Amino acid sequence: MTDYAIGDIQGCYDRLRDVLAKVDFSPSRDRLWVAGDLINRGPASLKTLRYIESLGDSAVVVLGNHDLHLLAVALGGHAPKRKDTLAEILSAPDRDNLVSWLRQQNLCVYDSERDIMMAHAGMPHIWSVQQALANAREVEEVIRGENASEYFALMYGNKPEGWSDNLTGMDRWRVITNYFTRMRFIASDGRLELTAKESAGNAPKGFAPWFEFPRTDELRVVFGHWAAIEGKTGFDRFIGLDTGCVWGGALTMMNLDTGEKIHCDC
Repeated sequence: MTDYAIGDIQGCYDRLRDVLAKVDFSPSRDRLWVAGDLINRGPASLKTLRYIESLGDSAVVVLGNHDLHLLAVALGGHAPKRKDTLAEILSAPDRDNLVSWLRQQNLCVYDSERDIMMAHAGMPHIWSVQQALANAREVEEVIRGENASEYFALMYGNKPEGWSDNLTGMDRWRVITNYFTRMRFIASDGRLELTAKESAGNAPKGFAPWFEFPRTDELRVVFGHWAAIEGKTGFDRFIGLDTGCVWGGALTMMNLDTGEKIHCDC
């Protein structure tokens, strides 16, 4: 079995199938790690979502901000945004099944044998692997539970700016969600700057890209979300796979064991 990780697909179904064909991907023997943002902005969000769902245990999926946005529209009473391409999913006959499947996905996943974590936006330096997993599981239980609609109604927002063990309720869940799905720039004390989307070299004063802060472990992190950096972090252990397919860049996939990257121009 070969495990491949892939960056933000965002509804670019044809390019997804193209890049999988380059490695003769087969769900009977291979597994696809999807770094979030399966859908939205691209031309075929419904086909993409159906295909990833159909892979069953051959797909390892983490939620991205666009995936959570679909759930916020479907369950939390939010209206679609002008540039969204979610209408086909929301009106599909299997909408409820797809929404239910998406709710079962994780905010982060960790492979202890490889010592590698995948999260859509990355991994804040202020958390150990164990802390990150515990915080993720806490929010995942809410998303899967009977109070999910309340969570999605209140999910959006940039406050609190940073982590505290004393946070409770929606403030706690929102900041955990923001670390895993929206983080780009962070301060040394863990405060997030969520309005800037520029390249890594244009950090707001007092902040830096999350992957520039040292860690005390040897963890490798696979992430997407930040198309502006074109997959370049400057660190072998922090592996950016969002290379802007939906914006005319490329869709990037990586063999998790060899590190080989496979690209498909978009």
